[in-house]
Amino acid sequence: MSKILAFLTVTVALFFVEVLHGLPYSYFQSGKRHGSNREPQFTEKYFSQTLDHFNFNSMGNGTFSQRYLITDKYWEKGHGPIFFYTGNEGNIFEFALNSGFITELAAQQGALVIFAEHRYYGKSLPFGKDSFNIPQISLLTVEQALADYAVMITELKQQLAATGCPVIVFGGSYGGMLSVYMRLKYPNIVAGALAASAPILSTAGLGDSRQFFRDVTADFENVAPECRDAVRGAFHQLKQLAEHQDYSRIQSEFSLCKPPSSAKDIHQLNGLLRNAFTLMAMLDYPYSTHFMGNMPANPVKVACETMLSGSDLLVNLRNTAGIVYNATGLLTCFDLYNLYLECADPTGCGLGFDSLAWDYQACTEIDLCYESNNVTDMFPPMAFTERDRELYCSERWAVVPRPDWLKTQFWGDDLTTASNIIFSNGDLDPWANGGVRKSLSSSLVAVNISGGAHHLDLRGSNDADPVSVISARKMEADLIAQWVKMERTRLRQSP
Repeated sequence: MSKILAFLTVTVALFFVEVLHGLPYSYFQSGKRHGSNREPQFTEKYFSQTLDHFNFNSMGNGTFSQRYLITDKYWEKGHGPIFFYTGNEGNIFEFALNSGFITELAAQQGALVIFAEHRYYGKSLPFGKDSFNIPQISLLTVEQALADYAVMITELKQQLAATGCPVIVFGGSYGGMLSVYMRLKYPNIVAGALAASAPILSTAGLGDSRQFFRDVTADFENVAPECRDAVRGAFHQLKQLAEHQDYSRIQSEFSLCKPPSSAKDIHQLNGLLRNAFTLMAMLDYPYSTHFMGNMPANPVKVACETMLSGSDLLVNLRNTAGIVYNATGLLTCFDLYNLYLECADPTGCGLGFDSLAWDYQACTEIDLCYESNNVTDMFPPMAFTERDRELYCSERWAVVPRPDWLKTQFWGDDLTTASNIIFSNGDLDPWANGGVRKSLSSSLVAVNISGGAHHLDLRGSNDADPVSVISARKMEADLIAQWVKMERTRLRQSP
């Protein structure tokens, strides 16, 4: 995810004489950074946050510094609404710089904008470099993060003389899930939520474990069925080489830094390659982007052109993966275990400290038991069952996952008594069918964006935007304006 995202892939730029064959560096360059606002309009601040909201004797009743970004550039002070982004699994600056719709909407509606960083991500590390040790990491939960945001909103409203200002929460991917949960758990604080590409159903164990990689495959198949077949054929050739233990050939074909030497290495290679297709499907925007690495415009189309560019399917597969892992064109070889980390999220955890935090969350509350099977998708069979998850998480973090907890704690698919939530999804996004695709009431509104990738609607306006996302943003803006007006009325009537 966030992947969750959320789950940032770092593009490594190394200076070597030789480079991998593939798309030239200039292919990825863009004179304008589309769909994101790179202006330093936010002020970085830190909030003294409670370490453990739910245990008065835990961790010495301590606090930590939680980072947030704020801009009052458009705010009608003391009156305009507060637009609050519920930060997800990464550096909050990356989300702020790739969520231009929120500041555009703030300009229209006179809002204060706050982007809050999730505990254990970016610079918001409760125990510094020890944050990912046991037991310190035990305070990384969805519930603690939501309480952080509730406390931060409440106290900042007091500090800014904004107690009468309605709050709307925004989030994308896992951040979108948090926005939904904020509205469910703290409706006294939050008047409404825009949850973009929020897979609240699949991450609660509701749905089909085959759905995600089936939908990744569909993106490439829709460009050209031959593209899907070429990918499947390339993985089959790799499988045959592995069965014959022709490891030197595999190293040569895929420009690996070291020859593989075991089934474990081949499994890692399959995961690295599958992850490249996952990221291109998620980030299939109609313009080049600099979010989760550098990506060309329409990367799925570019990938299919690469897969169909010649008769050597293995070389084509290597070059297609290079779109993600060698965007600079400067790598001389692919390092299997530095470019991709296998974890409790088969869609990828990213790299660095953020990957540790997301792995822990995928081992506890966030259920990501997705599989590829080479029948409903184009990838090698790679199962990840609840039993696999339990064994991995027990060894890695000494925890036992709770597969049904999100359904119990955050309502599962029984959301009809909630209100004022927008569930937006793009039909190109493999996360979409793990979320809410049909409106549940007049105030639980599903917005489906034709030709839209992962939370495209949160990105800033762009000349290449499809009409569908322009219409979606207009609908979202109108609903949010209504909710702000309703909340003003409620606040005026309160004692």
